[in-house]
Amino acid sequence: MLLSATPPPGPRPAQEARLYEEAARHRGLTPPRTHPLASITWLGPAASNPALAYRVGGDPAHLAESLRWIEAAVRLPHWGKAHMPDHDLDAGWLLHHLSLAYKWIGDELPDGVRALLRYKLLLQGRRMYEYAVASEGSWWSSSYWQNHNWICYAGLATAGYVLGKEEWTERAKDNLGTVLDLMPEDGSHAEGVVYWRYGVPFLAIHLDLLKEAEGIDWWDRGGFMSHTFRYRLHQTAPGFAFNVDHGDCHDRRSGHSAGLYYRLGAQYGIPEAQWMGDLASGELLWKEAAESGVRPGILPEAYLEYLWYDPSVAAARPTETRAFFPDLGLLAARTGWDDDATLVSFKASPGGGHRAWETAAKHRAEKGWETLNQGHHHPDSGSFVLVSQGAFLAVDEGYSNRKKAAHHNLLLVDGQGYADEDRYHVYRDIPFERQARQRDVLLSADCGWAHATAEIAAMYDPALGVRRLDRTLVFTPSGRLVLLDLAEADAAREWTFLLQTDGPTEVRPDGSRLIRSGEACARVRQFAPTDGETVSEVTEVVANPTSSTPELSLTRTLHTLRSTTARSAEGLFLTAIGPRTGADAAQVPCAAGHGVTFGTETVLLSPVVRRIRTEGVGADAAAVLLTTDGAPYVVAATRLELDGVVVLDVPEPYTGKVG
Repeated sequence: MLLSATPPPGPRPAQEARLYEEAARHRGLTPPRTHPLASITWLGPAASNPALAYRVGGDPAHLAESLRWIEAAVRLPHWGKAHMPDHDLDAGWLLHHLSLAYKWIGDELPDGVRALLRYKLLLQGRRMYEYAVASEGSWWSSSYWQNHNWICYAGLATAGYVLGKEEWTERAKDNLGTVLDLMPEDGSHAEGVVYWRYGVPFLAIHLDLLKEAEGIDWWDRGGFMSHTFRYRLHQTAPGFAFNVDHGDCHDRRSGHSAGLYYRLGAQYGIPEAQWMGDLASGELLWKEAAESGVRPGILPEAYLEYLWYDPSVAAARPTETRAFFPDLGLLAARTGWDDDATLVSFKASPGGGHRAWETAAKHRAEKGWETLNQGHHHPDSGSFVLVSQGAFLAVDEGYSNRKKAAHHNLLLVDGQGYADEDRYHVYRDIPFERQARQRDVLLSADCGWAHATAEIAAMYDPALGVRRLDRTLVFTPSGRLVLLDLAEADAAREWTFLLQTDGPTEVRPDGSRLIRSGEACARVRQFAPTDGETVSEVTEVVANPTSSTPELSLTRTLHTLRSTTARSAEGLFLTAIGPRTGADAAQVPCAAGHGVTFGTETVLLSPVVRRIRTEGVGADAAAVLLTTDGAPYVVAATRLELDGVVVLDVPEPYTGKVG
């Protein structure tokens, strides 16, 4: 598709119109005569989009426009200035786009420009290749789980196929095979949605090039590509415009890639991906372009939308409301997809996810290589994001350079977050055993329950003696949250519960707190501890999200609700968060376990002892989840008795619907 500029058969009027519009978008700009300090990635698509538009429509104005930007790019002595000139993202982007332009319109260029473009591609490709060889085992050359690796090798591969440099394409192909074998099969991505949309399109580009140039089809190799749309889908906020911002996310609107949606939809027959592609390239396009903090952004993908759109693929609006991605320990549950629906996203895993963490440790031990670059990973295991009524209510900090657990909806021990935090590469050089994980996962699509327990004790400084720090999160069918945090240490500690919001919470007369964001709201009620101290304070997070533009700085202001216990060797927080101001939560009296009821929905928990005793309910279980008009659900249960009637009695723990 890409090399030959040949899309799947069938009409594509919307994609053609997008291509022509993008091809003309820079006509009022003057190409730079010298290298700007900021990134020049955008120069590549400024040349390739009009080149493709000329191939499609034959308008000489598009040829002239492509020529302007080609001449500007090839006369720069280096690609990239502020960070790793010739060896990183600027060079990767330009190698890809200018190689395609050379392939598509090279014969139409003036002889001098054509020769200069070929020379420049050979020069930059050689520089990229030599750096990849020299830096193997350290930076992006073998950082298999992150976007710099995928972009730089895809750029090298594009140039290699266009120029006939087999040495380049073979090295890039070997790397691609390793990446596909090592990426998580569940399709999740630890760098977060923003870097998913920035980097994963280049994996698809490389796969497209490989199949067209060599006849090798690796689209199903490893499983990541076939499942990754589902990961992206379930990190979409209700209403589809915004994204959940786990990991490094410049903002909440930089998550869509219409071209990639179309390619995944066509390759794997995913109607929801086709539907999302139509939405992203239509209704959402210009707001995404205007409000996204990531450049070049969504507009330059017009060439991919044109070449990857397959009109034969049916489109269907998403309906699935529950998903769990085991490698990243990521649970996502929602009440629906409309603007006012409620979504929670809850995660816990080792740095980079289970497969990356374990494989990188082997590379370190066996080769002395550092292959897991963790710059975009956060100390956020056990944290969650809550979206409801079209607004973010419990929030993440987005992008940060000095990463801290205190910036997330997490817990502190004696005021301390994760061990070895407060730095950019927050997981670098820490012990292999310092891992978080999820257990006791329940997803109930038929009636809406979701449950998981995050084990995060290992993430804290061993000197604190934390033996247990388990967070259980329950999402009810109507979209309410119950959180139970259980902590144990070798000595008395102060335990602090953190809740991050975009605006300050309001104290209610009954002692609850109200989260407000525009017209949206949620009530927070903490039943335990009863003797804790609660304060609200401002937390500012300052970051530079790109080394290629050193002067760029983002400041995010969080409002942090802190609830701290008296010093004790054991800590317990029982919290309910109810979106809107409807039915309030009440604590359920329990002889064993802990309970919260919202009237029609009741949550009973005992994630450690697994013994629940209350009026009408006796269970040996981690959780019993009840509604007034439906069957009960249990987690890790061996016995359940309701109103004196035994409804479950099994030898092995059972999770799911009873009856």
